[in-house]
Amino acid sequence: MAGGCEGEQLLMKKVCKEFGRRDLTVIILTYNEAANLPDCLQSLKGLEGDIFVVDSGSDDATLEIARSIGARIVQHPFVNYSLQRNWAQQHLPIATEWILHLDAGERLTRELVAEINAVLRDPPTGIDGFLLRRQTYFMGRWIKHGGHYPSYHLRLFRRGKGLCEDRLYDQHFLVNGKVNPLRHDFTDVVTSDLSTWIVRHTRWAELEAQEMMTHDRTKSLVRPRLLGNSIERRRWLRQGLYEAMPLFARPFLYWFYRYIFRLGFLDGKEGLVFHFLQGCWYRFFVDLQLHALRQASRRPPAVGHTHA
Repeated sequence: MAGGCEGEQLLMKKVCKEFGRRDLTVIILTYNEAANLPDCLQSLKGLEGDIFVVDSGSDDATLEIARSIGARIVQHPFVNYSLQRNWAQQHLPIATEWILHLDAGERLTRELVAEINAVLRDPPTGIDGFLLRRQTYFMGRWIKHGGHYPSYHLRLFRRGKGLCEDRLYDQHFLVNGKVNPLRHDFTDVVTSDLSTWIVRHTRWAELEAQEMMTHDRTKSLVRPRLLGNSIERRRWLRQGLYEAMPLFARPFLYWFYRYIFRLGFLDGKEGLVFHFLQGCWYRFFVDLQLHALRQASRRPPAVGHTHA
């Protein structure tokens, strides 16, 4: 519902009041996620919170699945992940103190559900957000090596304290306050369908190349810091080290680093496919898109011809 549907929002506020105040609101973005959503929702069992599904026009069984577990569904056109996440925070009738953001391909482990419940019942003084540790699954295998685990992501924070940084690709959440890591994992099921993976990453490569061309430092962004938290450190390594390397050579150097020095080869044949596609093929395609954009920006504008 573009711009918000007042009638539906009033109804949702009434439902929130009837259910009473709870500790947590979970926000899940969806678009044709019928294959992923059931496992995502099942993993939330036992979590002391309410669930909103923010959908951008699914035409499969996504909405029926969401309704079957009592999730509240809101529809809003999708532009990019940053705008969609921030729109959800600004327009949903959230009545809880804490917000957790998930994608439909992600699942909470039982240990993480228990940890979140415990920590939100008695939050540490002065803490406004929590880093969650991610396990990546690809073609059914946990990718433990190549620098992919542990990987921390800021997904849980106090209402009014967090927002998604304004980037076309590789967006992270920012929290105005102190954050702590949680001890247990959530899982990210990347894909079991390589065709879908390639289509998505082709689009993401275009967006990342556009982002690298602009580098608008006036936006609210994660600050790159070598001695910062894990997210800030990764951003420093990308912007301060990787982006300084020669175009087209750096994807192969990065893949060699991940697969050999960070022991990616220990992830078996699934790891070979994942580390090559994600660490070399994708990064090479980003460079190809970036090269094309740079060439286009240097090309003189076409001059029209006049006829006597």
